[in-house]
Amino acid sequence: MSGGSGREGLRGKSEALRDEIRRHDHRYYVLNQPAVSDAEYDDLMRRLRELEAQAPELVTADSPTQRVGGVPDAAFAPVRHATPMLSLENAFSEEALAAWHRRVLQALGSRDPGAYTVEPKIDGVGLALTYEAGVLARAATRGDGETGEDVTANARTIRAVPLRLRGEAPPRLEVRGEVYMTPEEFRAYNARAEREGGDVFANPRNAAAGSLRQKDPRVTAGRPLRFAVHSFGTVERASYGTQWEFLQACRALGLPLTARATRLMSFEDAAQTIRSLQAERQALPFEADGAVIKLDSIALQQRLGMTHRSPRWALAYKFPAHQAVTRVAGIEGSVGRTGTITPVAKLEPVACGGVTISSATLHNYDEVKRLGIKVGDRVVIERAGDVIPRVIRVRADARTGRERAVRPPRACPVCGGAVAREQEGDVALRCLNPSCPAQLKRRVLHFGSRDAMDIEGLGESVVDQLVERAMIRTVAEVYGLSAEPLAELEGFAQKKADNLLRAIAASKTRGLARLLVGFGIRHVGDKASRVLAERFGSLEALTSAGPEALKPLPDVGPVAAEAIARFFAQRETRTLVRALQRHGVRMTHTGSPRRAQTLAGRSFVFTGELPSLTRRDAATLVRAHGGEVLSSVSGKTDFVVAGTDAGSKLDRARRLKVRIIDESTLMNMTKEGG
Repeated sequence: MSGGSGREGLRGKSEALRDEIRRHDHRYYVLNQPAVSDAEYDDLMRRLRELEAQAPELVTADSPTQRVGGVPDAAFAPVRHATPMLSLENAFSEEALAAWHRRVLQALGSRDPGAYTVEPKIDGVGLALTYEAGVLARAATRGDGETGEDVTANARTIRAVPLRLRGEAPPRLEVRGEVYMTPEEFRAYNARAEREGGDVFANPRNAAAGSLRQKDPRVTAGRPLRFAVHSFGTVERASYGTQWEFLQACRALGLPLTARATRLMSFEDAAQTIRSLQAERQALPFEADGAVIKLDSIALQQRLGMTHRSPRWALAYKFPAHQAVTRVAGIEGSVGRTGTITPVAKLEPVACGGVTISSATLHNYDEVKRLGIKVGDRVVIERAGDVIPRVIRVRADARTGRERAVRPPRACPVCGGAVAREQEGDVALRCLNPSCPAQLKRRVLHFGSRDAMDIEGLGESVVDQLVERAMIRTVAEVYGLSAEPLAELEGFAQKKADNLLRAIAASKTRGLARLLVGFGIRHVGDKASRVLAERFGSLEALTSAGPEALKPLPDVGPVAAEAIARFFAQRETRTLVRALQRHGVRMTHTGSPRRAQTLAGRSFVFTGELPSLTRRDAATLVRAHGGEVLSSVSGKTDFVVAGTDAGSKLDRARRLKVRIIDESTLMNMTKEGG
């Protein structure tokens, strides 16, 4: 096809297909009334891609085909929220809910607020979407409430997020809501990921959070994420009289809302709606850990205002944890990456909170003794917020006399090696064999984790096979893997093997701080690893320093200093380091060069926009000079660095009489003698 009329024909057909696909997205995610099957929807997308391939110049930024970007993001840029994304005050009982309502009435001079809204509280991840002229311009996570991360490329892949709003949209509109997975889609995703050797998540919230922060938007696109709006931030040339009016405006614009959002004309009706949601929580299309009640009137919301951390006109009523009673069939020891042996109760399967529970952690053998738990006991288990279930008490009154006492193991349940408590007062029992297969698996997983060497594709199923087939016997042998043996692993093909090898090669350049995290030294986390890397600059310099040189460092201290010294004194560690060196793993610091530690022992909080430094650059500057960066102001904060448009942190600093400085003062403090 050629000529202007041909191009116009393609333009008309492609725009018609885009409109049709947007209508189906609206019916599916907003109206919950799908009109076509998945196969029919996929066919519409296929036809649109074919038309756009014929005339690439006709592709628009808001086309449904442009949801998945082709360029992975190396990092997420900070985004300062124009209006802080505050957290909500929580209530855990009807008495606390009623007390909140009394405070509201008192603040309003006993005036009846008139109406309330109640919405299920989705247990998801907060996201702010900014639309300019009706087109999605930016998506940002909540972060610390004042500054989040730019995840626009990933948010664009979520089909429930409109790339273009319907109808007349304000020139600029920022809506806020939750990203989540339905329980059914979460279970289906986990089952598929387990088969394919991908990431398996503990619960839908973790899955949503991990998916939203993927470096490659194409990975996010493969996750069944949804989105629902619950509030707004900045709105230009438009206003809403009530929360309910705002929600209906969002619906008209094509934005999905939280299912079962309701407007009530009395507090009693609102409280009854919350009770109903609690009773029906398992039937909701998402994990809900509570319900949110708000004054409907925006004017009254503004009159009540905020505390330093939450609005006075809204409250999150938290549902109680799920509990169930079952029998302990056995207690097994699970060996962690540092050799810690954790007792795990194997339970007779029982339904609890919409899932079937067959095991629960007992934390350590001191906890077993405290609970007085025996094999055969009936126990009460609890599952709060969809976390790993735990045993909270024993039903001693239900004992028959056939229950068996539990004793700490005398040998490692995996390798049979010696076990001991490393120090007096330790509650943890540890396997002392560094070659224990259970430890090796977890050490390799930790070494390749995102906060450590970030080896994408080195997941649990892959590590299991590598260890069980004796393809690796130490962490360092990961760097000796080759394509041909990898391609023979279950769930692998040549392309997946090549991708893993590229990720392994890329990890060699991560630098000293990430390497220290990867070592998994007890009591040494991310912050301490960064401090050590910045202070010593190389692994050689660090290992030459004794505990006395480490103890004064911020985030290290005497316990971690002794653990570091013990770790590097082991023969196995020296062997591991030499092997990593032979493979070309970088053992020097990749960040800022070591600076004079003029800010050592001092803590800083940033608020507002600084004249020349970004928040990230300012934090890096403070850390490079030995200072600590905190996210919130407390009586232990030494300095608050304030810029223009400073928020509630500045007010709190004044109340607590914390010293307030500007950027130029901070710069002077970093200098020798400053």
